[in-house]
Order: sequence, then structure tokens, then C-alpha cells
Amino acid sequence: MYDVVIIGGGPGGIAAGVYAARKQLKTLFITENFQSQSTVSAGIENWIGTESITGWEFAQALEKHLRAQEGIEIRTGERATKIEELPTGGYRVMSEKGEYETKTVIIASGGRHRHLDVPGEEKFAGKGVVYCSTCDAPFFRDKKVAVVGGGNAGLEAVEDLLPYAKEVVLIVRSGELKGDQITQEKVLASEKVSVIYQALTQEILGEQIVTGLRYQDKESGEEKTIPLDGVFVEIGMIPNTEFAKGLVEMNERGEIIVDGKTAATSQPGIFATGDATDVLYKQNNISAGYGVVAALSAYDYIRKSA
Repeated sequence: MYDVVIIGGGPGGIAAGVYAARKQLKTLFITENFQSQSTVSAGIENWIGTESITGWEFAQALEKHLRAQEGIEIRTGERATKIEELPTGGYRVMSEKGEYETKTVIIASGGRHRHLDVPGEEKFAGKGVVYCSTCDAPFFRDKKVAVVGGGNAGLEAVEDLLPYAKEVVLIVRSGELKGDQITQEKVLASEKVSVIYQALTQEILGEQIVTGLRYQDKESGEEKTIPLDGVFVEIGMIPNTEFAKGLVEMNERGEIIVDGKTAATSQPGIFATGDATDVLYKQNNISAGYGVVAALSAYDYIRKSA
């Protein structure tokens, strides 16, 4: 039996892994890969202690740090599918490739991109509908594109597009932007950018590729169409927590509810960190910090249960 099974290869999971190793816990680390939402970023400038680093460099550095630890068994290409309680205490973590018994679990499984779920989105995925601005912005040189989403993800997508696109239309569901003030100011200062507020996306238009977007003005109820060459969907994340449903308490968004002091979930011996949780700010530094908290809390739980 393991002392702890850690699920997820982002900053939260890796921080938990490093600290679990330092506490000499028998640790199993399960992840599909060592990528996080920041992996596709061209530049991360708020990781404390590093002025600037690309997303890929960031992911590689974290993986290297984890692999340098002794006492961790790492299984990549493996996705957790279920966690269940053992009648004798502890948990069984099931994946597509095996089953593992453990005293504690740390869930750091992150999230995935949320879709608009409107007509045309699935049809034109990869044909003008985009979910990764860092990856695909260069393909829209001198094109007119829309970014759907008024939070940090949407604003950062606009930033990614500015060196390439001829025009960027930011489509915001509410009456205001919700991202960082500094990023808002950068985006709004560009002559290339226009913002449509109170806009509810209805359909992505096209034949072989994207040619436009239809939206409804929430105030007037009027439907309008914008001619476009591409649509970047940046409306947030869905937490990867399906495998823990029915076991730990979650909010209406499927985020695991955690204690702010200990990273504990509603289930004794299960802890969580990062985008899979209800922690207010989804930031790498915060995920890593809560990963440390989760590992230390797991250590204390094991020690007190002995």
C-alpha cells in the first residue's frame, strides 16, 4: 500500500510530489502527461523567482524537479478513472491501466477547456474554431478574428493575436471585462481591438471554414452577425473531477471543495489542489502552494492515523 497517490502532472501535483518525497512518503504519481494550462503559453512572467519562461520550459522544469526526487514511482500516460474507499481503511485508485491501494490521495487533476456548445462549433473545430491562441495565432495573420470570453483567458488570447491578426473582436457575455487590470489596459489600448459587451454567442457560421459569428444582444434581444476568419473560444475550464464524483463534496461547477488551511476535502485522507478545486484564483503559484499544503496535510494525516 502506498502512503499517497498523487493524481495530476501540473504545478500543484508536482509540488505535492516533491514535498511527499521530502517527507519520505511512499508515493505513486499518476498523470496522463506533464502539461498544464500554462504549457501553451509563449511566456510566463509571474512564476515567482523566474522573470520569464515559456510554457514548455516551465513544464519541463517541473517534471525534471519531480524526477530528481527519490522514492516516487511515476506512471505517465495513465488517467485516473475512479477512487473508492477500502473496507479496511484507505482508498483504491483505479486507472485505465491498473488499481492502486493507498492511505491518502492528492487530487491535482486540473481542468480542460469549456466549449460554447453552439451550432457550428464542433463542425468548424480546427477549421477556424480554436481553443489555443498560443498554438494557432500565427495562422491568422492579417485576418479578422473573434475571441469569446472576457476573463484572463480571453484577454491573454487577444494579446497572443495582436502581433498577427488584422482585427480582433472581443465578445463578452457580461457588461464588463473580468481579467487582470494590467492586461485589460494593454488590450484596450490597441487600435486593432474592439469589444462587444452583453453578447450571447448563438452560432458559428461558415461552409468549409469559419466565415462569421452570430450573437444576440442581451439588452435589446436583437441578433447580429459579424464576418470573421476565426473564432477563439476562451470561456474558462471544466475541472477534471469526474472520477471523484460521489466521494468528495463538489460545488455546482464540479470543483472539489477544499479547506483553505489544509487542502482537505470532505473525505478524510483525500486532499486536492489547483484548477480541480474551488480555490478562487487559478494561478500556478497558488496551485503549487496548495500542493505543498496537501502533501504536508497528508503526512500529518498518516502520522496521526498510525
